[in-house]
Amino acid sequence: MAKQAKVLTDADVKRVLAVIAQDRHAARNRAVLMLSLLGGFRAVELAALTIGSVLDGQGQIADRITLAKNQTKGHEARSVPISRRMWKELESYLGSLHRLDPQRPLFASQKGGGFSAHGITLLLKRMFDAAGVSGASSHSGRRTFATKLAERGVGIRVIQRLMGHSSIQTTAAYVEAGEHQQVAAVELL
Repeated sequence: MAKQAKVLTDADVKRVLAVIAQDRHAARNRAVLMLSLLGGFRAVELAALTIGSVLDGQGQIADRITLAKNQTKGHEARSVPISRRMWKELESYLGSLHRLDPQRPLFASQKGGGFSAHGITLLLKRMFDAAGVSGASSHSGRRTFATKLAERGVGIRVIQRLMGHSSIQTTAAYVEAGEHQQVAAVELL
């Protein structure tokens, strides 16, 4: 089995956010990272999002992001609720944009068009490398999302639905059970 992407620690995330803050595309790059961490989105899903994907019919931030079949890896539609924290990140990012055309890509490249999935993968990799976070990849946000939910007691079936997996075994492979979780588990007895 191939080595899995690193689950990010809070310190890793702080380092990456510090590097992002120095970039001329800080607002966009922060939003890409945070949607990965707070919504478990894949690179292909981040690339497929439009501004309309995160807005409701009145032009306000929606209560969930719905991905159509053609926007996901498994070609299964899924819906991810927007948490208060994700809402704040989206509010900040959308406020930095000049135009909120619902048809435009949520994340525009330097050339003005949307990113490809590969482009999002490279963008995240550059951010992790610049912050000195080794072993991290575009899948790190997704693994961190699943692991943090499990650490907070969210059931594996709920995590499975949020991640859009058809198999619970796939979801289980995303959740890391580190030494600190094992120690905390036995202390429950």
